[in-house]
Amino acid sequence: MQTAFDTLIDSYIDNKVGIAENFLNATLANQLREKLAALHSQGHFQSAGTGNEKIILHDKLYRSDMIYWLDRKHNDPVENEFFDLIDQFVLHLNSTCYTGITGYEFHYAMYPAGSFYKKHLDQFRNNPSRQYSMITYLNADWQEGNGGELRIHHADREQDISPVSGKSIFFKSSELEHEVLVTNTARLSITGWLKVG
Repeated sequence: MQTAFDTLIDSYIDNKVGIAENFLNATLANQLREKLAALHSQGHFQSAGTGNEKIILHDKLYRSDMIYWLDRKHNDPVENEFFDLIDQFVLHLNSTCYTGITGYEFHYAMYPAGSFYKKHLDQFRNNPSRQYSMITYLNADWQEGNGGELRIHHADREQDISPVSGKSIFFKSSELEHEVLVTNTARLSITGWLKVG
């Protein structure tokens, strides 16, 4: 896994956006996708909002995805395998880049066909704990035309990233505005933040 970790970090250093095509192996990606689908079919997802626990707004004109928070307390073996991978990445990140990450939070995100998330920053104005945003995709057989690309707004250009299964994206939460373009088919991911404090 160190190769994928180094790829994510090196590409972040080069371009402010880290990309590792095979951060998840195919087996784990499939298991997480099946888990997401099962939780959604059982009605466990909720409409996503904007803001933190103090201020949460629900605006379908701004974002229209649905989420389910992951937690080790669920003691789900597949989700715990994902957390183990993140623990390894955080340890590698802290030891090589001295980032001081002390925690994280992640949720499943499901964008039904026709949904989107308009341009935004991930770090809250009233809480700077989110240091790095991290998105890992679970979309099997994604093809151009399915939509749902992640659009990163750099100072001098836009960068569109396809949400292909197993791929992970990594960037500073306070620096880059980004959006999810309109989906033409269901778009699945695990989205979260590496945190300090």
